Amino acid sequence: MTATLLSACPLLRAAFLRCHYDADSLLEALGDAAHAALGRGEPAPVRMAARDLGELGTLVRLFLLVDDVDVRDAAAALAPLSIDDAVDATIVTRSGPDVVRALVDIRPLDTGTGTRWVVSDLDGSMRPAPTAPDHVLGVGQASLSLLRGTPTRPAEHVLDVGTGCGVQAVHAAGYARSVTGTDISPRSMLLAAATAALNEMTLELLQGSWFEPVAGRRFDRIVANPPFVVGLGTVDHSYRDSGLDLDGASKLMVEQTPAHLEPGGIAVILASWVHVKGEDWRSRVASWLPDHGVDAWILQRDVADPALYVGTWLRDGGVDPRDEAGSTRAQMWLEHFAAAEVTGIGFGFVYLRKTDLPSDVLAEDLRHAFDDPLGDEAVDYFDRLAFSREHDYADTVFELDPATALERVYLPGDEGWSLEVTRVHRGNGPNWQHEIDDLGAALLAGMNPGGLTLCELVELLAAAHGIDETALLDASSTLVAGLHRHGLVRPRRAGGPVPAAETFSATSQDR
Repeated sequence: MTATLLSACPLLRAAFLRCHYDADSLLEALGDAAHAALGRGEPAPVRMAARDLGELGTLVRLFLLVDDVDVRDAAAALAPLSIDDAVDATIVTRSGPDVVRALVDIRPLDTGTGTRWVVSDLDGSMRPAPTAPDHVLGVGQASLSLLRGTPTRPAEHVLDVGTGCGVQAVHAAGYARSVTGTDISPRSMLLAAATAALNEMTLELLQGSWFEPVAGRRFDRIVANPPFVVGLGTVDHSYRDSGLDLDGASKLMVEQTPAHLEPGGIAVILASWVHVKGEDWRSRVASWLPDHGVDAWILQRDVADPALYVGTWLRDGGVDPRDEAGSTRAQMWLEHFAAAEVTGIGFGFVYLRKTDLPSDVLAEDLRHAFDDPLGDEAVDYFDRLAFSREHDYADTVFELDPATALERVYLPGDEGWSLEVTRVHRGNGPNWQHEIDDLGAALLAGMNPGGLTLCELVELLAAAHGIDETALLDASSTLVAGLHRHGLVRPRRAGGPVPAAETFSATSQDR
């Protein structure tokens, strides 16, 4: 009986386990420098480090470097899978009389719950290879960003739209009871099934476009790394091109996802959107959402100018923008952007949560460095939003989050140092910063150790500074709403100490 890719996976898994072809062992065996070179697509340091690693080194050369490997060495490393069966299963090919070469990329990845092996097509990073129209992308920066940006709190049913090699689905299997993956590509269905088989996981894999394979079904969590490239509305490579004009793929995903979420369900979508002359990108993305039934947190991580964007994606598809065909393609793409008055292309995360209330949409930039994981932060964000709907800030006792710091920036002035800006900075998670004035700093100082409601703090602050209490409460509520939404302040936990009343009057003089 001729071996298939799926039938070969149990034996291949046994070989990987025997040779310790896992994420931790690989890092330890290669060392930091060679492991970093692997990520940069530099084979020489990895090849040198692999020379003395025995069968583990053979697997590294075979699947990560795409080297021609002596058939006897490959047979020893792949056992109990035979070379003949590996060839029949299109895992390797005989590239010479006594050598074999890998036909697929299989690499270990720790997704947070131990090593998982991911099967994808060769990407040409270590050995030049053409990018086929049905190329199945491996674990790239976008995939890793989505892994880190996905909430991992337990869920019943998870949907992975555009599953590709299955890496997001395999990740979801660590926190979900059932996982469904969809993709339009038959090649993707095969490699995602191989990824699942290698990891002894059961995934429901359904071939079809977008949400068509799961019509009428709803899920507790949806993850999506769709073909979001902003282009001409053509399909050159199915993993990145949707056939929809400009940011139509992201628009479709954001519009259709809410209908497939259970109440309280959360979706995380990697998306791109165009910046159009005279149009706020926030309004553009917000317009894709209904006025009722879904909350959204939209984070823009980067903005690329059209020329950089086109050149990057041409090279990604194996097209050299310097030759005649590449130059012609680039010009068509840029002219299409110019006709649509596109000034830039934004990229980031769209988080959605299904509700039965009027929609709340916040779109903002998160282009500074932040601490991962962002996924559970999104859940906290929606929880804070729910609190704001259910409670009156004026009657709430707030405290500063322990990671919140007060910063004052001084610049040289005519009479020494001159205060330029006062701000509070959250020292973890998204690392948000908010500028405040001296009254705001005094208000926040009164929150710790806390004990007074916001209204009571404002009453004391207004009396101390001779300020209208109503106006100050309005301004303070607005300030605290923004700080609470970003996690710099939080409702006081029950059971904490209640300070004496004079505590605030002392700290309120800090101005």
